[in-house]
Amino acid sequence: MLDQALLRPGRFDRRIVIDRPNLAGRLATLQVHTRNIKLGEDVNLKKVALATAGCVGADLANLVNEAALRAVRKGRKLVSQEDFLAAFELVIAGTEKKGSVLTEFEKKLVAYHEVGHAMVAYKQKNTEPVQKITIVPHTQGSLGYTLLMPEEDKTELRTKDELMAKITVSMGGRAAEEVVMNTMTNGASQDIQDATSVARNMVAMFGMSEEFGMMALASRRNQYLDGGYGMDCAQDTAAQMDKAVKEILDKCYQDAVEILKANREDMDKVVAYLLEKETITGAEMVAIIEGRDPELVDDPYASTTQDRGFRPSVPEGIEPAAKKVHMISQKIEAPEAPAENGPDQEAPAPEPPKAQDPSDPGEPSQE
Repeated sequence: MLDQALLRPGRFDRRIVIDRPNLAGRLATLQVHTRNIKLGEDVNLKKVALATAGCVGADLANLVNEAALRAVRKGRKLVSQEDFLAAFELVIAGTEKKGSVLTEFEKKLVAYHEVGHAMVAYKQKNTEPVQKITIVPHTQGSLGYTLLMPEEDKTELRTKDELMAKITVSMGGRAAEEVVMNTMTNGASQDIQDATSVARNMVAMFGMSEEFGMMALASRRNQYLDGGYGMDCAQDTAAQMDKAVKEILDKCYQDAVEILKANREDMDKVVAYLLEKETITGAEMVAIIEGRDPELVDDPYASTTQDRGFRPSVPEGIEPAAKKVHMISQKIEAPEAPAENGPDQEAPAPEPPKAQDPSDPGEPSQE
C-alpha cells in the first residue's frame, strides 16, 4: 500500500505495470522452461499455453516441473501432453485423495452435479469446451470437478451473452441436483458465489441491466490487491440492484434446468459411464451423447466445440513475445577511445552497418 501523496505529479514520474503474460508470453515462457526437458511427440505447448490463461511465469515453471516429476514416476524418459494436463490439474485442484471413500449415494450425487456443469456447457453457445470430468476427491476440498479449457487466448473483454452463459454453467451443478436427485447440497456454494459475483458486476459496473442501464452503481477501489469495489449509490438503489442481480441468477438457473430436462437421457448415460470410470474426457462425453463407443475415441482430449456463434479467430502462428535475444558468454572488450581531434576538426561520422548478403555466411556469430 502506498500513500496517494507519493503518486502525485512530480513525486514519481513513471509507473511500470507488469501484467500477466498473454498467449505469446506464456508460450515463450514454457519454451524456456522446457528447453532442458525431453518432450514427447504429442506435446503441444500452444495448447498448454491456452489452458494456463492467467498464469504467471512462476506458475508455468511449477507446472513444467510437476509434469517432469510425473513422467519420472511413471518410468518414462519423455514428458507427454498428458503429463502437462495432469500437472495443470494438480495446480488448480491439488492431488487426488486416494484414501477418501464416498458412499454410492454421494458418488451418484457428485456425478450428476459435475455432469450437470458439463452438459450445460456443451449444449450452450459462448462457452468454453469441456476438457475433463472427474468424481475423484482432491486435496483442495472438492469431491470432483469439471474442467473447461479455452481454445483461444481471450482478453478481459466479454459480451453479455458470454457472461450469461458463464452464470448458467455455474448453475448447472445445483440444477442437476434438484432435477435428478430432488435435493440440494452445499457442494454448489462456490458455484453460487462465482455466479453471484458475475451477475453483480453486470448490474453494478458493466451497465448490462435493463433497470439501471448505463448507470455505474459501484467503482473499483483497488485494482491490484483484493479487486473489490465500493457502492456509489443510495441504499434504496442498492436494494433495487440486489433485485436485478437475483433476476439474472433466476433466469440463468431456469435456463440450466430446461437444458438438463431436455437432455435427461443423455445425461443419465454420461453419468453411468462416469460412475464406472470415475474420470472421463470431454470427447468421451460427446461420443456417448452421439451414440458412439467412448472406448474407441481416437483423441480423448479433442475439442467439444460446436457452433459457438461469434468467437474471435485463432491465428495460425503466434507473434513472438519479444525479439530474439542472443546470449554471449565471452567477455566483451570495451571499444577503443577515438583519436583526439583538433579544435577545428570534427569527429568522423561512423560508417553505417553494411547489409549482409544472405548467401554469404561471413564470420560466425557467437551466441
